[in-house]
Amino acid sequence: MRYRLRIEVSLKPGHSDPEGETTARLLKELGYKVERVNVSKVYRVLLETETREEAEEKAEEMCKRLLANPTKDNYMIVIEEER
Repeated sequence: MRYRLRIEVSLKPGHSDPEGETTARLLKELGYKVERVNVSKVYRVLLETETREEAEEKAEEMCKRLLANPTKDNYMIVIEEER
């Protein structure tokens, strides 16, 4: 079975986000009333597994082994069955 994974990785609260800070400053300079900007990465993965549970396990494993740094990142996984 094929599953579409959407994995969003973002910084935990309290960690510096220089890209978000720069973007917020530039948007303010352009006249937008922006309070804060947070930058996240989104990974879209098409995965072949036997079951949804296996897809969930593989997605967690991907995050822990490569996509997210547990010291500074949070991540969210959304799984949809490919039709």
